[in-house]
Amino acid sequence: MHRLLMAVAAFLGMTATGLGAYGAHGLAKVAPPYLVESFNTAVSYQFFHCLLLMAVALWFRQWGGRILLVAGSLITAGILGFSGSIYSLVLLGTKGIGIITPIGGSLLILGWFTLLVAAWQWERDR
Repeated sequence: MHRLLMAVAAFLGMTATGLGAYGAHGLAKVAPPYLVESFNTAVSYQFFHCLLLMAVALWFRQWGGRILLVAGSLITAGILGFSGSIYSLVLLGTKGIGIITPIGGSLLILGWFTLLVAAWQWERDR
């Protein structure tokens, strides 16, 4: 399972790199500054959280634990919900899915909280 988490993290890192390049070099030609700023926020969150997902994959490989799979799932869903909804808004103009952005952010927070619980259990189990 750690290989799947690492593969997802690598894919999300790869796509964040491509989207970040587009945001830095092409998006300003077709979108207003406030949308470019939102887009860049989505890219930043995706980058930070794909690195976190890589750390979770490594931690899972070392220690195991179902709670790390839950954390990885929450983080992945959070990235897709938060960043994905912003990408959709900026690139496709889909305004009806705006509620997904805070849900994605909440899933990211829950992923971090789950890692806090995992750290507490890990220390206790060692």
